[in-house]
Amino acid sequence: MSDMKSNSIYEKMKEIDVELSEHQCNQFLTYYDMLVERNKVMNLTTITEFDEVVLKHFVDSISLVKVIDLHKISSLIDIGTGAGFPGIPLKIYRPELQVVLLDSLNKRIKFLTDVINTLELQSVKVLHGRAEDFSRDNEYREKFDLCVSRAVANLSTLSEYCLPYVKIGGSFISYKADKATEEAQQAKNGIFLLGGKIISQTEFYLPGSNMIRNLIKIEKVSKTSSRYPRKAGIPSKEPL
Repeated sequence: MSDMKSNSIYEKMKEIDVELSEHQCNQFLTYYDMLVERNKVMNLTTITEFDEVVLKHFVDSISLVKVIDLHKISSLIDIGTGAGFPGIPLKIYRPELQVVLLDSLNKRIKFLTDVINTLELQSVKVLHGRAEDFSRDNEYREKFDLCVSRAVANLSTLSEYCLPYVKIGGSFISYKADKATEEAQQAKNGIFLLGGKIISQTEFYLPGSNMIRNLIKIEKVSKTSSRYPRKAGIPSKEPL
């Protein structure tokens, strides 16, 4: 059965022009098993059926290859990673990436640590806390080639969480479902204030489905003012 499942992951990824090794497919399978098992005792995902997890979590996470060449990226931070999406799938796909996963819930941090250890992923750091706090730390501020987030927040709020982590010339990519165009329009001014510029918005269907996805790519063109991010809680209550 696992061979069928492994093959299913391989074939689905090929539909977005991503080729995985047998080892990588097995890592995804183990990740799936851990996700479903731990989900019985804590809320990690509402999606647990195998084909759905593969499509809506694994393929969706790696779909950013449509808008960025991961071979040119060496460091990545995933803000509000939750159960590890998109950071862990991206790490499985590009093992040489230096990855930081940030989440505010300690139970999730423990789960992520178990996944990292079980899959023997190297150069992955897990941070427990709020995005607004860690981006004030010199170890993380403007240090990453790429920041990603599938977190549920409007783009203006997400940009204030994420852009302070991105080095000049780097990118922030926000994963969105539909209605992204309107959000992008509303966030333009805030993104400008944070030193960013919207480069592209790419809309597509997840393979073999009618589910629309949007990837909004924002380039970091100038330093983020020390005024940002504002204190914890303010970006979500009063978006720029």
